[in-house]
Amino acid sequence: MDKQQLAALAVGGAILLLSLFIFLSVNQRSEVRDALRQLDDYQIENVREAAMLAPAKDRLLRPVIARMAHFSGRFTPAGYTDRVRRKIEIAGSPAGMDVDRFLALKVLCTIAIPGVIWLFRGYLHQSGLIKGFLVPGLVAGCVFMFPDQSINKKMQARQKEIARKLPDILDLLVISVEAGLGFEQAIDRTIAAVPGALSDELRRTLQEIRVGKSRAEAMRSLDTRCEVPELRGFIMAILQADQFGVSIGRVLRGQADEMRIKRRQKAQEKAMKAPVKMLFPLMLCIFPSLFVIILGPAAIQITQNL
Repeated sequence: MDKQQLAALAVGGAILLLSLFIFLSVNQRSEVRDALRQLDDYQIENVREAAMLAPAKDRLLRPVIARMAHFSGRFTPAGYTDRVRRKIEIAGSPAGMDVDRFLALKVLCTIAIPGVIWLFRGYLHQSGLIKGFLVPGLVAGCVFMFPDQSINKKMQARQKEIARKLPDILDLLVISVEAGLGFEQAIDRTIAAVPGALSDELRRTLQEIRVGKSRAEAMRSLDTRCEVPELRGFIMAILQADQFGVSIGRVLRGQADEMRIKRRQKAQEKAMKAPVKMLFPLMLCIFPSLFVIILGPAAIQITQNL
């Protein structure tokens, strides 16, 4: 083994030891930070150590997201940020989604539009309006509207889930109230039995009542967070019962019967729409194949005889 090989081996060993030392040091600090994150009452005097307790992805991405959101806020129309915040609240504040991240995603989609147009550059050289400009324009519009459509889809899905679970929740509330429980105790028992978006909102409403809000204010906040017509009718009935002193059990019984009727009517409406929706697939997909199978052999025999 010559001197060059020995020098290369020594340099490689030194690099390996240095990498191992850095890895063990970082791993040890990471374990310490994980332990400190679990101590809620731990006070950190050093600002840098307090900032380093956050995960690495948050330390790296949060400043970038904040700058992009600030840049996007300078060019958004008046009230757009408030509407986005409202939609995120109705969608249930999905994990990893807030106003800043939404605006940052909007900026990224806007930046990606030239790249998308470049991918469809072949259409720009085609003659004609449709192939030349319409297709790249539609694709660019879809990319730009992707964040809005995504949050709208989540919002509508959550509203549908709340409307679908409301009759079952009302039935359990009726049973609990008629068994002798109070309204808040019945809500507590019901949300433990039926998980879902509506149970989460009712749990938040119950917490607001326990911290000092009146029942009317908590129920109005529930209506504001959800914006579901069926739930709004239930909330208005409860507020009127509190105002005029009507029995809660009787109001809940009436609301439960009404919700069951509405659910049956919606099922009948969907059943009546099914034949109309099946008409076009039958005409375009099934009938042509049937015609080929039934009339094909007869057409072949007719052509052979002629």
